[in-house]
Amino acid sequence: MAKFRYKLQSILDIKEKMESQEKIAYGQAAARLLEEQEKLQKLMIQKAGYDKKARKLVEGTIDLLEIQSCRKAIETMKTRIRTQMIEVHKAEQQLDVVRKRLNQVMIERKTYEKLREKKFEEFKQELLYEEKKEVDELVSYTYGEKKES
Repeated sequence: MAKFRYKLQSILDIKEKMESQEKIAYGQAAARLLEEQEKLQKLMIQKAGYDKKARKLVEGTIDLLEIQSCRKAIETMKTRIRTQMIEVHKAEQQLDVVRKRLNQVMIERKTYEKLREKKFEEFKQELLYEEKKEVDELVSYTYGEKKES
């Protein structure tokens, strides 16, 4: 029996490797986004702590240096939060870019797999045709020998 050989198998293998690499890149980008979001959340919690401390300082005995220090810390936290929000946005954009690349590579791989399946179906049809042809020849030969006898 003939063995099925797909001419573009090497390309399909390359596409599968590219897809696995893009999946790894997607995982790394998703992990980076999660990390940046966690940093942002920690900064917001820290800022909330400073806000609470500032409210307590204003309520009790007023220590001007402490209040001023707390306000500077709050402003610094606001700046850090803005910067971190930019980092989160960059990570989201990077994740989106990687997701699009992954989708493109997956589409290409699936295209080559469909081509392979189509070629395999054609191969099976050819085998079936050859098998029918052999059976017909065998029947014709057998029938012809009986007629001669």
